[in-house]
Amino acid sequence: MKSHLTLAMFIAAWLMPMQVMAANEQEHAHVHAKEQAVKPQSDAKKNEEHEKHGENEEHEEHEEHNEHEGHDENDEHEHNETLSSRISDDMATAVNIVTDRADSQLLRQHQVVYGKLSADPNRISHVNARFPGLLTSVKFSLGDSVKAGDVLAVVESNESLNTYAIKAPIDGVVIQRSANVGEIAQQQTLFSIADFGSLWADFRVYPSQQVAVATGQTVVIMAADTEINGVIAHIIPSLTQPYQLARVKLDNRDGKLSSGQLIEGAVISGEFNVELAVKKSAIQILDNKSGVFVKNNSEYAFTPLQLGRSDMDYVEVIAGLKPGQWYVTTNSYLLKADIEKSEAEHAH
Repeated sequence: MKSHLTLAMFIAAWLMPMQVMAANEQEHAHVHAKEQAVKPQSDAKKNEEHEKHGENEEHEEHEEHNEHEGHDENDEHEHNETLSSRISDDMATAVNIVTDRADSQLLRQHQVVYGKLSADPNRISHVNARFPGLLTSVKFSLGDSVKAGDVLAVVESNESLNTYAIKAPIDGVVIQRSANVGEIAQQQTLFSIADFGSLWADFRVYPSQQVAVATGQTVVIMAADTEINGVIAHIIPSLTQPYQLARVKLDNRDGKLSSGQLIEGAVISGEFNVELAVKKSAIQILDNKSGVFVKNNSEYAFTPLQLGRSDMDYVEVIAGLKPGQWYVTTNSYLLKADIEKSEAEHAH
């Protein structure tokens, strides 16, 4: 960023040559009038005044040149300052500026796929009455959690007039109910119960990706704020769709995932080590250069990098950074904003 002269300095620099010219013209006019009134001055005296006048001009030009060089040095100093920001450790902690050490890293080549979660069909149970009869009691409603053996409803048999209980065959959630007190239970499904402790992730794999996707490969699954590792169990061709389905079975006993949820996955197709890598979240762009903020005590200096291969989380560093240097991985945009604000203030 170039520094600008203040208004007063600019005006002074602009007027100085004009003032010198005006003074010279006035002096020459006075001398010319005197020559007309009296004897011409001696050639030696004229030469002396001319030499003196030249020395003054040379001196003024030299001072102006020195002043210009001084401004260039200040410009360079101020520009270098704008590439770094000073923040105390306490302030960095308060705004959650996090650093990490630059080091070697295992990078994973991957294919990005999209899909959704579905319930495991082997864990869905449809419950009906063993014998036709009158529903005299219904214990659970839609969305209730049940345990295997819980009494769902009570039926009075039409033939024996005896009552018997309809019990939950599995642990799960009631996802469908067609039973109300006073109704006749026949062969219809009264309750549907699903155990969501296990889910299937179904990913669409298009023709351009199929050569890089196979059963047994690891898939890193991103669902909302959750990241899960799974393995492709099946690849199912489709008769009507322009893609295959890659199916991954997931453990969901913590209940963080939901059937029908849209998901993104990265099928790992290869792995390789690089000598130096940084997190993608650390990369910022300043002056059309990609780089990171390197921490040195309380100073965070923007350091341009030459980048190489990457995966979901890391990018290889070819030049610009040394192993062991600490760089900002989280909230580096705050440092960038501080620098851009400083540049804007200097520009005005």
